[in-house]
Amino acid sequence: MSTNADNTRGAALMVASMTAFTLGDLCIKGIGTAMPLSQILTLRGIVATLFIGLLAWRAGALHFDFPRKDRALVALRALAEVVAAFFFFTALLNMPIANLSALLQMLPLTITLGSAIFFAEPVGWRRWTAIAAGFFGMLLIVRPGTEGFNVHSLSALGAVICVTVRDLATRRMSSAVPSLSATFVTSAAVLIFAALWSLGQDWVPVTGRNAGLLTAASLLIVGAYSLSVMVMRVGEVGFIAPFRYTSLVLSLILGFALFGELPSSLALIGAGIIVGTGFYTLWREMRLRRRQAKMRRT
Repeated sequence: MSTNADNTRGAALMVASMTAFTLGDLCIKGIGTAMPLSQILTLRGIVATLFIGLLAWRAGALHFDFPRKDRALVALRALAEVVAAFFFFTALLNMPIANLSALLQMLPLTITLGSAIFFAEPVGWRRWTAIAAGFFGMLLIVRPGTEGFNVHSLSALGAVICVTVRDLATRRMSSAVPSLSATFVTSAAVLIFAALWSLGQDWVPVTGRNAGLLTAASLLIVGAYSLSVMVMRVGEVGFIAPFRYTSLVLSLILGFALFGELPSSLALIGAGIIVGTGFYTLWREMRLRRRQAKMRRT
């Protein structure tokens, strides 16, 4: 059973992980269009993939003798991450980071929805209501039918869909697949995609400023991956998971401070609705897991 100390440590690790992910994204946004996105992802991916591979090797998890079913799921996870990376970074470079971060907070809702549709997992009327409210919040952010709704808004939604597919595939993988092996395959897939994509584009010289930002982004993604692995090993998921919203708070503050991005009032209301429904969904799932665990013990 997790202790209060474990929960506190897990929460701190989650905050650190979300901070590292957000700061890394801000570094990429800082580079902007000064470098082709394919070049950025290739250079960042080399560092990340090498580190994750080393981490998996040292942990004895760098092997790929998975059951056939798991191989298909690992491949699906990698493909979903490749497409998600393309959509996410395309949106990141062209829209306020707080809006993008708020849309990504829909993941607890979209994963619950996907589990109900594809895996026939039971979802009560309360969580269906939360999902509907969350999607209403999403509409307030992207505002379809207005001049603020464009291809970059669709890219952000595409990233949400692809990350949902990735996480659903991860849920269905058996314990025979080490987490670090799956992460390594995914990172390598993004690197290969970016490298092949970059062959059709002209690489540009890396300035000192962009070299610093790219180095920082690479180190931060490595730190974020490491911390995210550590998060899974301590504390209760229900207690720790809400701290993932750290990324939204940081995105709001730093997006305004560094890029002068201030989401509209409707977008802020939509973000609040998404976060609220996300909290509720996580709380409901935690209660259901506890109830199921209690029934198994009786």
